[in-house]
Amino acid sequence: MAELKAVFFDVYGTLAGFDPPREQIQAQAAGKFGLKVTREGIDAGYHMADEFMTRQNSLKPIRKMNGNEQWAFFSRFEQLVLKGAGHEVELSLAGEIWAEIRKQEYHIALFPDVIDGLSRLRQSGLIVGVISNMNSGSQELCDDMGLTGHVEVAVTSGETGVEKPDKRIFEAALTKARVSAEEAIFVGDQIESDIHGAENAGLTPVLIDRYNGHADYERHHRVTDMASTIALISEMRSK
Repeated sequence: MAELKAVFFDVYGTLAGFDPPREQIQAQAAGKFGLKVTREGIDAGYHMADEFMTRQNSLKPIRKMNGNEQWAFFSRFEQLVLKGAGHEVELSLAGEIWAEIRKQEYHIALFPDVIDGLSRLRQSGLIVGVISNMNSGSQELCDDMGLTGHVEVAVTSGETGVEKPDKRIFEAALTKARVSAEEAIFVGDQIESDIHGAENAGLTPVLIDRYNGHADYERHHRVTDMASTIALISEMRSK
């Protein structure tokens, strides 16, 4: 690997998650239909559902679906979440539970360790950026997520018109940062969109596994939070 100059991060699942926590949101919605869930079950369900979302985005991005297509997609998404939590439900019921989730007030918020971690990386001389499949512009994403002033580069699918794992979204970030693929790493939580996408674009991929969904993963480096990410990067730079 060439001298490391930049580190890019995925956003959802890597730097940010649901607030209130996703297990709380799911428990409230499912409970209205007599279904009980646990945090471990919801984590397992989101592991499957997020992989389903990655596959769908590679075929037809969700942002390009019409209303009926999006409803069908999220009904199946919720069905997979509940399956991981131990409940096999009909697609129609999953859609009703998803509708209850949509009624709740929640947002995507940074994990508590993110801002300090990004600051430490920038202080070490690295360019820090984000690459996200969120359907918004880069400045809007940074403002909404509280990342403005904490990252130098941001690229989104809403802005570029392509989603990870398409290598063009990674290349757009490299161009913005003025670094080569060999000089950058990408940290993300999804195997197909983040890890395979970064690898295909020539970046060094790092899997962040905050919910322990890939405990046995060995193909590339695996971390679990910002502290272990920073430790890994320090180790890589010292070689």
